[in-house]
Amino acid sequence: MLLSVADVLAMPVVRAGQPEVIGGGPLDRPVRWVHVSELPDVAKLLVGRELILTTGQALSTGDCATVEYLESLSAAGVSGLVVELGTYVHELPPIVGETADRLQLPVIALGRVVRFVEVTEAVHRVIVADQYAELEFARTVHETFTALSVRRASLAEIVKTAAGMLDASVVLEDLTHRVLALTARHAATSTLLDHWETYSRLLPDHDANVVPVGPHTQRWGRLILRSNRVPTTRARMVLERAAQTLTLHRMIERDRFGLHRQAQTGLIDDMITGRLTDERDALALAATLGLARRSRYLPLAIDVSAATESDPVAHQRRTAALLDAAMHGVGLTKATALSAPDHGNRVILILALPKTGNLDESLTTVCTAILSEIRRVAGIDKAVIGVSAESDSLLDAARELAQAAHVAEVALSLTTSTPRPFYRSGDVRLRGLLSLIRDEPGVQRFAETELSALLRHDIHHATDLTRTLRHFLDLAGNKTELAKRLNISRPTLYDRLARISRILDVDLDTGETRTSLHTALLIRDLTVPGEL
Repeated sequence: MLLSVADVLAMPVVRAGQPEVIGGGPLDRPVRWVHVSELPDVAKLLVGRELILTTGQALSTGDCATVEYLESLSAAGVSGLVVELGTYVHELPPIVGETADRLQLPVIALGRVVRFVEVTEAVHRVIVADQYAELEFARTVHETFTALSVRRASLAEIVKTAAGMLDASVVLEDLTHRVLALTARHAATSTLLDHWETYSRLLPDHDANVVPVGPHTQRWGRLILRSNRVPTTRARMVLERAAQTLTLHRMIERDRFGLHRQAQTGLIDDMITGRLTDERDALALAATLGLARRSRYLPLAIDVSAATESDPVAHQRRTAALLDAAMHGVGLTKATALSAPDHGNRVILILALPKTGNLDESLTTVCTAILSEIRRVAGIDKAVIGVSAESDSLLDAARELAQAAHVAEVALSLTTSTPRPFYRSGDVRLRGLLSLIRDEPGVQRFAETELSALLRHDIHHATDLTRTLRHFLDLAGNKTELAKRLNISRPTLYDRLARISRILDVDLDTGETRTSLHTALLIRDLTVPGEL
């Protein structure tokens, strides 16, 4: 970080000269170098941001020459002018202060003689040290993220490392503005994530604190720095290097679990092991990953019996298929859950169900759907679900996962002709298909392309046109029924639909348009809690 004119004036070697500001602009101008010169035309030798030291020879030849000299320095972009009184000038004429104020060029007079060589040495020593520090920081950044790439660090660890280097909060989000990983610094996680989607949607990609993640033609997320106090050059360096490491991580892990699934696994592990102990932070993180708030939370464990896989890669793929099937079933019932692979052929979930309604009926529906999807996985002979006690606390539910796993392990060993339906049902409808592929960047990009203009309009103008569009599509375009449902007049409805068509630049009367928009809304339903 460059010194400012004020920093130079605060140095002991300069203070010894009793500096006095004669005129000019603010003293926070950066100083790139210190130059000693008595030449009246020194400006043609400068490149900008220099601090000029002089004994005032160029200021002793008349007012016109003095003004011309100061104007040339200002045009060259110098940071300031320091004049030592006594050799050529004993005091600076008023024209110097007046011109300095007009040009906003700081001019400082030294009342006592100082050794300019000591000033230049002191300033250049700091400048060179800062340059070396930047080079050392760049080397550290390179080596740190290279090491993370080599040992295939997790998303959370990469983001945590970036936040630690910058001592500021860093967030990794996907294309639908869901948080995949974050590290909060100097702020609570729940505070950081409050109204995150609204904040993120209004944050342009070209912002200095935003770096895209993914290959140039296949972006899949953004890395966002939540701080304005980190020097821009260092922030960009760390964010860009972290983004490269995340991109490489994604390429290496492509055949393993998706980014969203990895984030859920990490959150569940943090809650089980006690690394995450604050309930509000846990709820905020879970909400960004799709778990509904203000719900009853139930720990679930799914155990299956299947042919033994000696190939670890094949076993890993089957575990991924089990996770996909389980979450597909959850999505078909419009419930939400966090999921993670466990030991052996087991998948664990934390299920969120509404606080109203019959819990047993809701749980039976969900479990039936889950089992239905699990049985579609190749090589699965039998599947059972263990459920532990419900809780209003997400952390308590996570701690009960071990009990749910024990129940599932026992249930799997039972032999019965009428197995108990313990988890979800569902046909492979459009919503179920989208639930299966909702984490794919291409699917997210499609939904964003279809709806982003309308969502931004609702945010900027505090309107609810997205809700109008949703009801319009749910009623298959029946405007009479739509006006009744919204309790508005037909002219008002027509005006809303016309605005939606204009904002999205589409014709709402065509079947393909309705299908595309309905699909995009379904994807949003599956990725944004509370949008169902």
